[in-house]
Amino acid sequence: MPKKPQDKNYFTQDTENAIVEYNNSTSLSHKEKIYHERIHYPFFKLTENIIHTFKFYYTEVENIEDLQHEVITFLLTKMHHFNPERGAKAYSYFGTIAKRYLIISNQKNYKKRIDKAPVEELYKDDNHSYSLDDTNYLNDPLTQYIDLFVNHCTENIFELFPKDKDAAIADAILELFRKRDEIDVFNKKALYIYIREMVDAKTPKITKIANQLYDIFKSNYIFYLENGYTKFE
Repeated sequence: MPKKPQDKNYFTQDTENAIVEYNNSTSLSHKEKIYHERIHYPFFKLTENIIHTFKFYYTEVENIEDLQHEVITFLLTKMHHFNPERGAKAYSYFGTIAKRYLIISNQKNYKKRIDKAPVEELYKDDNHSYSLDDTNYLNDPLTQYIDLFVNHCTENIFELFPKDKDAAIADAILELFRKRDEIDVFNKKALYIYIREMVDAKTPKITKIANQLYDIFKSNYIFYLENGYTKFE
């Protein structure tokens, strides 16, 4: 376990300064000292918080700390690219890199799980819905479009919703689309309850994020119906 700093705000300006100092140093021993004393713990907490906030639990490793080590190692390979003169803050910069890595890893490992699992096991999954009755899928443009819409928003969620809280709410709403075959009641109040069970947010905030998603859905669905393919912007 890395050494925990006294400051409760684990990723501080000193962390960013340490990253810059690390990148500018030509001494291997000095780099190691900076990393272990001022960078490792912030990276550890950053990856821990992202994994639990967005539930990146589909992984090939045995526990979360192993997954964190994997992500931290990846962050280290990208550390030399950070340049504060470009306007980015280190917390946002490395948080985005970690999220993108975890999204790709999560989707890849979940696909492996589905490909290898017996068909009957798919029905036991609490996080995703699949149906054996897909005979009408190719003849249903709305179903096809919803899948494309959900995939697009999921893959670009941190660009569409840069704030972690907004992204978490958006992902909770998208989860309703993913589980639409399992949801029996489409009462508006009930759906808000579903969302609040997944993420701690007030109704006006949920409504705001839902409206943003609806704007993306509506404008691109018209294009899809007219052209037969998507061109999300």
